[in-house]
Amino acid sequence: MPSLTMGIKVVLCSGRPLAGVKPYLEAIGIQGDNQYAITYNGSVVSSVSGRTLVALGLSNKTYRAIDQYAQAHHLPYNVLDENSQIYTSNRDVNWVTVVQARENLAGIYVRTPDELPTDFTIVKAVFVGEAAALDQQEPGVKARFGNDFYVVRAAANFLEIMNPDANKGSGLKNLAENLGLAPENIMAFGDEQNDIPMFDYAGTAVAMGNGSEAAKAHADYITASNDDDGIAKALDQLVFAQH
Repeated sequence: MPSLTMGIKVVLCSGRPLAGVKPYLEAIGIQGDNQYAITYNGSVVSSVSGRTLVALGLSNKTYRAIDQYAQAHHLPYNVLDENSQIYTSNRDVNWVTVVQARENLAGIYVRTPDELPTDFTIVKAVFVGEAAALDQQEPGVKARFGNDFYVVRAAANFLEIMNPDANKGSGLKNLAENLGLAPENIMAFGDEQNDIPMFDYAGTAVAMGNGSEAAKAHADYITASNDDDGIAKALDQLVFAQH
């Protein structure tokens, strides 16, 4: 694979927690304490074995404020802790939260803030639901939380709130500096708005052909879609052809 044969380090950078990316790490043979993953949209940078380099979270006070907002606006939501577990106070759990839990190999804890310890903290919060409903709610969420936190529409069904210093770009920068890599040594692949900070940091930004127009606007190169081996085609053209 490229990481072994050509000195290329492959790092998965995802909105999911580490538990949610482990099946993919295992499938492509990335393991050990000298391989890394950027998770929770850049909130956590760690080795794939779980050694944490960077962890940026949200306080219990912020968690309670998000819960109160969700209840007042009848907006389905969930939060994730540092152990990849999902919590929601929604008694009628939204289908998107159920899908999240399955993808992250996690259960769902239905709890109100008062049912959890007073020192309970989270890594990120996710407002979920149908795309049209989130389209309507997004301006209000950004007006309420956008000045103090990183708020991003990570996908059609996800509107996320994180530590103000957390995003995929900052996560990538933290890892690169730890490894002694300059931006010009980094190629980033992505398809959504939460990939834009990473695109802006990396020396070469590659958007997938099926990506959002917002992501493509920040890319240096647009490759084929996920279903058409877009990453492999970009590597063949931009990396392997140069060796």
